[in-house]
Amino acid sequence: MCLGVPMQVLGPGLLARCRDRSGREHVVDLLLVGEQPAGIWVLTHLGAAREVIDDTRARHIGRALEALAQIGAGHVPDLDAAFGDLLGRDPELPEFLKHER
Repeated sequence: MCLGVPMQVLGPGLLARCRDRSGREHVVDLLLVGEQPAGIWVLTHLGAAREVIDDTRARHIGRALEALAQIGAGHVPDLDAAFGDLLGRDPELPEFLKHER
């Protein structure tokens, strides 16, 4: 299973300083998404940004990742709060798959 981690861009460049949800700084390759201004959120995997996301999506993903970390540590998180954005709605196909139906 692959997990994307939201990070906030701190500085300019295609190799940009970014901050994760814990406040740690990382250098992230932005080649796939292009240079982004400070404050923008990107979804990263293995040190590279794969997608530009908004702050709401970054928070949702952050809550889900925190819940997974709690489960891994043997705790039982509030799953309704951690995955609340997924409750009460049907799953959606990505845009590139919608025309395949």
